[in-house]
Amino acid sequence: MRVLPAGPHALLIEADRPAAWAAAINRERAAGRLIAADVVPGARTVLLDGVPDAVALARALESWPAPADPAGTASEAVRIPVRFDGADLAEVAVRWGTDPAGVVVELAATPLRVAFCGFAPGFAYLSGLPGTRAVPRLASPRPRVPAGAVGIAGSYVGIYPVAAPGGWQLVGHTDLPLFDVEADPPALLTPGRSVRLAVAV
Repeated sequence: MRVLPAGPHALLIEADRPAAWAAAINRERAAGRLIAADVVPGARTVLLDGVPDAVALARALESWPAPADPAGTASEAVRIPVRFDGADLAEVAVRWGTDPAGVVVELAATPLRVAFCGFAPGFAYLSGLPGTRAVPRLASPRPRVPAGAVGIAGSYVGIYPVAAPGGWQLVGHTDLPLFDVEADPPALLTPGRSVRLAVAV
């Protein structure tokens, strides 16, 4: 883990498990032991913004023990009903050495967690797949992927909250709304949330 300055009142933490660091930092914020206006996890970093004394906090963070991965229970998980009818389901099955039904069974059995958000409002990068299940993005991205499409890229699962261009390997789709500007919070899937994909009936 490295802590780097990112301006007079911000720090950037480089870590192997940024979701665990973000969860630990948010626990300290909730307890009033750490002040930061925003905690933003990424694929390999956590940004802390709005830090009154960045130098002092950097020194303190460097002495922290490595945090445990955030825990969650099935009852806390957001259940996403998915129709597994994606255009790339058969290709993913070949890469996984199984058939489409095998992909569906494994995805439905895998506990996922929102590692970070980005790309589009409400787009969550869901971690939990083993590295052996990583698949590449498409060589040529699709000009339009419909809202609700469920895809895999690398070892992340993602669900498009709005129609957008994209190169993820599509395995299915959901009708569940993932982003609503009138909701609080607008995004259904926020960093740290547990997620389970369920076969829609």
